[in-house]
Amino acid sequence: MSRLYDTVEPSVIDEEMLHKAVEEQGPKDEAGKIAKKEGINFADVLSLRLDFKNILKIDNLWEFTSLTKLQLDNNIIEKIEGLDVLVNLLWLDLSFNNIEVIEGLSKLTKLQDLTLYNNHISKIENLEAQVNLEVFSIGNNEIKDIKDILNLRSFTKLKTLNIGNNPVCQEENFKLYVAAFLPNLEFLDYRLLDQQTKVAAYEKYQNQVEEQNDKDNKAKTAAENEEKLKELVELQQKAYIEYLDTDKLFVDMYADDPEGNKLNEIPGVDEMLVFFKEKLVNVCKELFNFGLQEYEKRKAEVDMFWECVNEAKLENKQEGMKAIADFNSKKKLIFLEIQSLTDSKLMEAKLRGYNDMISQLWDKLMGLELQLVDQLEEIIKDFDRNMQDLVGVFLENVQGYLTQARELENMHNEKMIEMATTALEKAAKNELDDDISEDLRMLLVDKDTVMNAVTSSHDVHLLKIDNKEDDIVTRINGWLKNMITSIHNEEEIKRNRTRVTEINHLIDHLREESEGLDLAAGH
Repeated sequence: MSRLYDTVEPSVIDEEMLHKAVEEQGPKDEAGKIAKKEGINFADVLSLRLDFKNILKIDNLWEFTSLTKLQLDNNIIEKIEGLDVLVNLLWLDLSFNNIEVIEGLSKLTKLQDLTLYNNHISKIENLEAQVNLEVFSIGNNEIKDIKDILNLRSFTKLKTLNIGNNPVCQEENFKLYVAAFLPNLEFLDYRLLDQQTKVAAYEKYQNQVEEQNDKDNKAKTAAENEEKLKELVELQQKAYIEYLDTDKLFVDMYADDPEGNKLNEIPGVDEMLVFFKEKLVNVCKELFNFGLQEYEKRKAEVDMFWECVNEAKLENKQEGMKAIADFNSKKKLIFLEIQSLTDSKLMEAKLRGYNDMISQLWDKLMGLELQLVDQLEEIIKDFDRNMQDLVGVFLENVQGYLTQARELENMHNEKMIEMATTALEKAAKNELDDDISEDLRMLLVDKDTVMNAVTSSHDVHLLKIDNKEDDIVTRINGWLKNMITSIHNEEEIKRNRTRVTEINHLIDHLREESEGLDLAAGH
């Protein structure tokens, strides 16, 4: 395949190109001069044109977080990439490039209009995230398979599709096929799909459409069920009790217990095993239900904590804003008075008074910050204490339930000793059934061998219970420690430093203004 850049030097999206593009497309006249002088914040730019610039690679757009419209047509781009931060993009034009695969759009969930006209794309794919797509242009590409149209059925908002000049368009009854399988579509290749065409399309493909509808509904139901299951597992993980509502602990006990599996073949053990499993699973389910209740308590405590933190910060912020607003009102009056004064002594007195006001504002704002620091410290201490209590209660009960599991295992082990002893005696008298496995027969050669097997099985089971307990204890303690540490760092240390810096910057700015007035007065 020939490349345009075989004869044209590729360009790079760099700072110079971006600044030039933004300036050219930005405000004109006086507003443009001001923007150029003060500098343009890329984060404020809503629309950007980078067409006809021989761009080979999409890059360096990470600052354009507010961008809603991006024009990259008529370049030599080969790969869709570097767009992940443009989450507010509504309109994207990548027509007349060298793109072969639709990709790199998973973060652009707000996209409404996507143009990929005149590229080298052979498959409609990787558009699952574009749930808001209304206009899609994929004409003059290399789409060959008519079934690619089915990949657009999930886009219920899609009203306009431009797909002309692809090999697939040569398929017999292509227009009717599109109209039948995309019933919400209003325009196909710039022409209205009238109701008569849609009715004819449905009649022609009715059986296939209904079959596809059924298939889509089943897939949707399966996806919804999978999502619910995922959410349920995530909830159980947060509660540290995942799979405890099943027989997983019992299954795990025997998954790594070859000796126990052999012993379970002893006649009569199967009934005993059913009883053991039932009791163990019941204990696990009780722990599971308790764990969910405790998770809700912890969640409520966390939610209440953040509510208190945000309320304290909001009240403090409002007081600070009021102090600044009061200061600015007085400042405005003072500045007007100073401008009308001709007496230098009166002017100096006013400036001293203004500087005193600045000092008072600093005192006020720093006082509010210290007050908030004390408030947050107290809130965090109470929260830490409450969470330690909740986690303590949870772990105490976890240990209690798993102690019950150990007691059940101990009881089961005692019965296994009895059953193994009886089986050993029968084996010595040749009273065992002939159909027992060779593995079991090898265990029943003497007392030490069979008792070692019972002990080994018992140790494996206890280890599984211990591991479950250790896992829960380690994870919830780690969660609590990390959360409290993060809160201290973010809400006390980092927030305080940021706020003090902001206050000092404000005061420094006001003092610089005051010095400017001093110089003006001296002049």
